[in-house]
Amino acid sequence: MALIELKAIRKSYRTGDVQTPVLHGIDLLVQRGDHVALMGPSGSGKSTLMNLLGLLDRADEGHYLLDGRDVTSLSAAEHASVRNQTIGFVFQSFNLLKRMNVLENVALPLLYAGQNHKTARLRAQDVLQQVGLGTLGHRMPNQLSGGQQQRVAIARALVNRPPLLLADEPTGNLDTATAEEVLQVIDSLNRDQGLTVVLVTHETDVAQHARRLVKLKDGRIVFDGIPEGSV
Repeated sequence: MALIELKAIRKSYRTGDVQTPVLHGIDLLVQRGDHVALMGPSGSGKSTLMNLLGLLDRADEGHYLLDGRDVTSLSAAEHASVRNQTIGFVFQSFNLLKRMNVLENVALPLLYAGQNHKTARLRAQDVLQQVGLGTLGHRMPNQLSGGQQQRVAIARALVNRPPLLLADEPTGNLDTATAEEVLQVIDSLNRDQGLTVVLVTHETDVAQHARRLVKLKDGRIVFDGIPEGSV
């Protein structure tokens, strides 16, 4: 069963009396364990598509099946519940809380979900180990490099064990060498743990880490296949 299935998705935005179509009948299947790079020029609709995939926005027409469930017309509260259980988010900015140490940052989603502190901290430590930061839980975010902060953000995104990771320009604030380290972490989680990854990027070398490339132009998918030079 596909983890993501989009059927004839259309989305427009209205500004005053002007309605601007953004997505024009998008059909997309993402199987469990897939690693997809999403690319396209500014205005292609990739950010809108990412917001729809992450249940941060909803389509005007069409259907979105997530893990076999049609989530198209769920309420905002239902979207939030599905999002918390199913999707981990990683962004260009790390969004770590400066007043909390690394372990506390990673454990926070579990505490919000009602887990007790001991269970949350044990799970957070386990995920930090998975991203190569098992000894740095006591540090504050400002004591870490940019690449380490992004790996903390990845750990936080995965602490609830979601099957899907949505990464929006996750290496955009990193130098080339550090970006490669972060991408290797994501690659490993996809390869070794079966995590499904959908990653938005402008960079061809980042897209080459994926097994599948989806290109958008003017709100339509114009390419869906293996990225050239895939690693």
